[in-house]
Amino acid sequence: MHAPTRPDRELPVAVSCTIIAKNEADRIGRCIESVRGIAREVVVIDSGSTDDTVALVERLGAVCRFNPWTGYGQQKRFAEDAAAHDWVLNLDADEWLPEPVRAELIDLLSRPIPPEIHGFAFTIKHVYPERERPRPLADYHTYVRLYDRTRCRFPESSVFDEIKLAPPHRGRIRAPIYHQSIRSLGHLIEKNAAYFRMQAREISKPRLPTLLRICVEPLTIFLKYYLVRRHITGGLYGFLVASTIAGLRTYRLALFLKGRKGR
Repeated sequence: MHAPTRPDRELPVAVSCTIIAKNEADRIGRCIESVRGIAREVVVIDSGSTDDTVALVERLGAVCRFNPWTGYGQQKRFAEDAAAHDWVLNLDADEWLPEPVRAELIDLLSRPIPPEIHGFAFTIKHVYPERERPRPLADYHTYVRLYDRTRCRFPESSVFDEIKLAPPHRGRIRAPIYHQSIRSLGHLIEKNAAYFRMQAREISKPRLPTLLRICVEPLTIFLKYYLVRRHITGGLYGFLVASTIAGLRTYRLALFLKGRKGR
């Protein structure tokens, strides 16, 4: 493995990297190490870890602040306010910058950013547990992750945490961020079930369309993830991922029905 590219000097554009975390001691170190030489500071907002997350973060030289969990958007806004610099690189604890995106960011931040650009969108590629790289034709999402907090921010929502920017104000980073969102299939179930329970408290769905969706969605979601998002290239593990997500989406719809009945 080659040593990561380092800039010859401190980059002219000052960037704070913000990370929200809880019990991420097994993977947050990789995230923090991947931004060295790019971010002038790393700010971690911890919502009550009981493992070694806080000690590890501080040992790696990052700032760690506690904030009780209220939701994804609120936690990321708290991180924005805690940052020392207006340009913010937001990463999840289970993401990291591989060498190609590091090199591209070093080049970008070595000169002034055009004033009409308020943020930059990244491709974020999914990596299976215990692997270092995405599978062939891995699925991906595109999100704004480097942005000027004075001109755009995360929404104050417990479930929606995406920055929206009009195309004239949005730049593009070509190289992908890597995202190892799950530790195992069990973690996939636990993580999504908790998120869907939060959604059910904030979002209301009409009863009849939801019932109809329960009849057809398991198969359509499986095909979407297995074929369209190409988990077929992940072998047996990819089949299990697509099947598990299909079951979880059915659980999500059942929560919406339960929520309406409760209201």
